[in-house]
Amino acid sequence: MTSPGAKLRALIDKGEHFVCGDTYSAITARICEHVGFPAIYLGGHACSAFHYAVPDNGIYSQVEQIEQASRIANCVSIPLIADADTLGETVADAYHFTRRYIQQGIAGFHVEDERNPKHSKHVNGLWSIADQQARIDAARRAQKDSGQDFVIIARCDELYPSEAGGGGTGNFDEAVKRGHAYAEAGADVVFFPPSPEPVPALLKAFGDRIPVATMGFAVPGARFNMATGGWVTAAANHLKMMRELMEHGQVQSANFDFPEKYVLIDHPLYDGLIEEWADKTGRQSRPNHAP
Repeated sequence: MTSPGAKLRALIDKGEHFVCGDTYSAITARICEHVGFPAIYLGGHACSAFHYAVPDNGIYSQVEQIEQASRIANCVSIPLIADADTLGETVADAYHFTRRYIQQGIAGFHVEDERNPKHSKHVNGLWSIADQQARIDAARRAQKDSGQDFVIIARCDELYPSEAGGGGTGNFDEAVKRGHAYAEAGADVVFFPPSPEPVPALLKAFGDRIPVATMGFAVPGARFNMATGGWVTAAANHLKMMRELMEHGQVQSANFDFPEKYVLIDHPLYDGLIEEWADKTGRQSRPNHAP
C-alpha cells in the first residue's frame, strides 16, 4: 500500500502544477476529495480558529494540530499537508513531532523559521540559518527512522517583514540564501509567504533543483499551491445565520439543499450495513432515513 508521503512525493515529482484543496475539518477534506483535488492542506490559523477558537500566534500547540490533522488524514485517500508552525522549541521537539505526524498518516508538513511567539505583537525575527537547518535535519532524521516517505516543506518568512506582522526583513538575497540552506538540510520544497510578487524571481533563483510552493495564490511555474482561508467564509456565514435566527426567529438565508452531504459522510454505506443486519435478523427496515 502506497504511503501518504509517497503519494504526495509522486505528485511533486510529476512536475505538473497542482492545488492542495483547503481543509480545516474532516467534512471539508471529504469535499476536497469529492470535487477532485489531488491533495489537501490544513493551515495552522484555520485549525486553531475553527477547532479551538484561539489565534495562531505561538500559543497553539503541535499536539492540538496533530490531533485534528489525524482526523482529517484518516478520512480521505488523498495526501494531507499540515502547517507544523515551528515544530516546537528544540530539535528534540522537531524529531518527536515529525514522528507523530508520520504515525498519524499525514503526508508532509511545512516548518517555518520565525521565532516564537510568532505573528504576534512581539518583534521576534527569524531563527538563525544554522538553527533552522538543525530543525529540518531533525525532521528528516525522524522520517528516515520511521521507514516511511514524508515531504518536508521549508517555510521561510524572510519576505514577511515586521511591519506586516512577520519576522523577516524583506531582503530577497537573504531569502534565497535561506532557501538554499534549508534544501541542503533536507527540505524537499521551499515557500515564502505572504505575497505572489517575488515568486517568479524565486523560481528563477532556485531553478529546477528546488521546487517552490505557494500558499493562497497560484503562480505559473510554482510546483503547487496550498489553498487556505475557507474557514473564514464558513464562520462569517454562520455568524450571519445566527444573527438572523436571533433577530427574526428563523434563518432566512440558509441553504439546506445539500444532497451531497449523505455521500460525504458515508451515509449510504452505514444505512446499507444496518439494512442488511435488519434483514438477516428478521427485523424491520424502512425505505427512508433521518434527514
